[in-house]
Amino acid sequence: MQPNRVFFPQALLDTWIADERVELSGDELLLKDEGRRYKIAEAVRVVADVAGGGDVHKLLGKVKTRAQLEPLSAELLETSVVVGDDAFDVVPGFVGEPIGAFEARAEAASPPTITTAGNDEELLAQFLLKSLDGL
Repeated sequence: MQPNRVFFPQALLDTWIADERVELSGDELLLKDEGRRYKIAEAVRVVADVAGGGDVHKLLGKVKTRAQLEPLSAELLETSVVVGDDAFDVVPGFVGEPIGAFEARAEAASPPTITTAGNDEELLAQFLLKSLDGL
């Protein structure tokens, strides 16, 4: 079974880097808020067929790394990929594979808070107050 992977669009990573929410070290990405690490590789998300020639290689709607596109002799040009006579609009970014087991991260996280809400309204109020504290 293939591990879970996450696609990080380049524009989002640029924002996170500017806001100091992530740390990049070689091919590792750390999400500071969550303490999660990912091994990343350059990738694109294929969003549209712009040549109208069909999708012979079944790329549309998929995330593909540069290494996966090389055997197809694909040419990456900013927000486009050309494969033979086919051309696609893409979202550039990185694909990340989690480093470490989810269970280990869950154990390291703080235990869930036990609420003393007496009814749904109090529970909602506590949730909203907690959510607003982070803003």
